Amino acid sequence: MTRLSRWLLPCLVSLIATFALVTFAEEAESPSDLIARADQAYMTRYLQESMTEAIALYEAVVPSLDTLSERTQSYVLDRLSQLCYEAAMFTEENTPEDRELFENGKEYGFRSLRLNEDFAANESKGFADALAYVTDAAALHWTANNWGMLGEINPIQGLLHQGSIVALFSRCIEIDRAFWGGSAASALGSLLIMLPGPMGGDDEAGLALIEESLLLDPSYLHNRIILAEYWGFTYNYFGQLNGLRDAELIERETGIILDAEVGDWPFWNRHAKVEAERLLRLLSERTD
Repeated sequence: MTRLSRWLLPCLVSLIATFALVTFAEEAESPSDLIARADQAYMTRYLQESMTEAIALYEAVVPSLDTLSERTQSYVLDRLSQLCYEAAMFTEENTPEDRELFENGKEYGFRSLRLNEDFAANESKGFADALAYVTDAAALHWTANNWGMLGEINPIQGLLHQGSIVALFSRCIEIDRAFWGGSAASALGSLLIMLPGPMGGDDEAGLALIEESLLLDPSYLHNRIILAEYWGFTYNYFGQLNGLRDAELIERETGIILDAEVGDWPFWNRHAKVEAERLLRLLSERTD
């Protein structure tokens, strides 16, 4: 046995033992214990390792979901839908792994929506009408976000499903306009700006929604990213940037974001600052 082999073998044994202990510990824990640990990791999910841990712990609860109350089931599924969407934000461009996250996030979101028996019974008859039975803002919001990102990856499919995504965001606004910093309003606003007129697009209505979102929670900086990105620049029908509409607005909004404190939105406001730098680079490319 070489010196390297003598060193690697104990390390490998130690890693296997550690993995086995962690797996056994998770299997031995009750769903409530797993959720408590997941909630703790969730609080620092702006660190990628915490995000990964939170997803793994919530997913460890999924096999036991049927034993839990409907409220707890929706809580776990909504968190997973949210975290799948957020986890993809650690990469600058959409990757195959990101697509899988969005697919999973959409599926978790729909599982949460279908906990509502009236929605589940009427979904096939008319999606938008069935949403009238749903009162879970988180399920609506994160399902729409994940589905929307899948549409961004596949623009043709995205155009076909935009009506359903608009319906999800619209229902979220209807039941809780201020949910998640008013981000359903800014998301719907961006969709209305991006959509062609014959498909329901409306630039002015979209801008009004985004501006409203800034008032709903001025501390939630991501709404300013939406304003700068979707009103500052212009895009074609397939979501590809093709022009500049308002350079001054982009500079103003990104400046506010970069000067602001992270505050009460530690994950999203950190991400907004990263996005502000990206928009400034795009602006520089368009104006140099």
